[in-house]
Amino acid sequence: MGMQNDAPDLKIVYLSPDELTPYEHNTRKHAPDDIEQIKQSILEDNFNDPIAVWGDQNIIVEGHGRQIAAKELGLERVPCIRLDHLTDTQRREYAIRHNRTAELSAWDFGKLEEEIAALQIEGVDLSGLEFEMHKQGTDWFDREDRHDTSREEGNDEYNEFLDKFEAKKTTDDCYTQDNIYDAVADWVASEYNVPRSAFVRPFYPGGDYERYTYPPGSVVVDNPPFSILAKIVDYYNENGIPFFLFAPGLNVLGYAGRHKTCAVALCVGVTYENGASVSTSFVTNMEGGDICARTAPKLYAAIDAANDENEKAMHVQMPKYEFPDEVITGAKLGWLSKYGQDYAVTRGESLHIRTLDAMKEKDKAIFGSAFLLSERAAAERAAAERAAAERAAAEKWQLSEREREIVRGLGK
Repeated sequence: MGMQNDAPDLKIVYLSPDELTPYEHNTRKHAPDDIEQIKQSILEDNFNDPIAVWGDQNIIVEGHGRQIAAKELGLERVPCIRLDHLTDTQRREYAIRHNRTAELSAWDFGKLEEEIAALQIEGVDLSGLEFEMHKQGTDWFDREDRHDTSREEGNDEYNEFLDKFEAKKTTDDCYTQDNIYDAVADWVASEYNVPRSAFVRPFYPGGDYERYTYPPGSVVVDNPPFSILAKIVDYYNENGIPFFLFAPGLNVLGYAGRHKTCAVALCVGVTYENGASVSTSFVTNMEGGDICARTAPKLYAAIDAANDENEKAMHVQMPKYEFPDEVITGAKLGWLSKYGQDYAVTRGESLHIRTLDAMKEKDKAIFGSAFLLSERAAAERAAAERAAAERAAAEKWQLSEREREIVRGLGK
């Protein structure tokens, strides 16, 4: 592509995802996992990356994955930038260059570790992202090779850090635990007066719902792949098969516009057997009448209770490391920052360490390293920690019954 002296004035335009035309020779592929991550990014951070389009047909130059995600989320319009100043040849060349340059950059894993730790302190959860960690000398990333284990009992800081880089669990490989399914099935049977013996589950591993044999009077109550849920809903509606299906919690209303389909909006958190934590709602064609969206408090309560049982069974409480006042870690400094304590470590009164003698005996180390403090610095650290603990446990005042009575009368 030739060098241009003047940069074009790019303007944002808003178009319907259906107005955009995917380029028939697009060289990038998007797996269902990719689309799920894009959708999650849009839901959490808004649509901050415009799609580049070209020509009268709004051919997508870059942003095919974002268009697919926008359609699945039911977005009515998305931000786009027009690249009409390019020739047809130039826009095709640009698409390849853009995709290639995105692949060439690499992660600075040292800075990545620091940034994730800082964001974690600020309450940001990045557990849905997946990173391919490359060996960094003798850093923590090759700890599995050195110690033949990816988790260390008691080293909660290290274990929590590793959790950030677990492979993303997707909604397409969620196996529903029996008690969650039972809660749903019992509610459906009671709500729609259908015997559970009529329920079928065609979405078993390797199952093909389009070739599945549906006995007369059967009702599909199951957890389908969310990435093709719209296609599944249309298939069942077209073939007159009643269904009550698990659906993504936040964008469930996008399915309610389909013929005969009602959204049962719960947004209840469900941790599935594979560890994926998914905000869950439901879609059905069994509601009848003019209802296209509804709540279901009893179903929410039943699923929430079942999920609590599973969480307790799945969660293994590991002992936390406790260090003496003479040792301070990055996590402890972050905790002091969170609760408003000014504290500084000076070089003259500290020694950088990676383990303690007692830990060496068990082949353990301090994740992220630490500082060994002088007696004076340790006393200041202890005082700052006490102040932070007091702030963290600050008493929350409650209203008296008299004040509550006043509140009940306000606005009447």
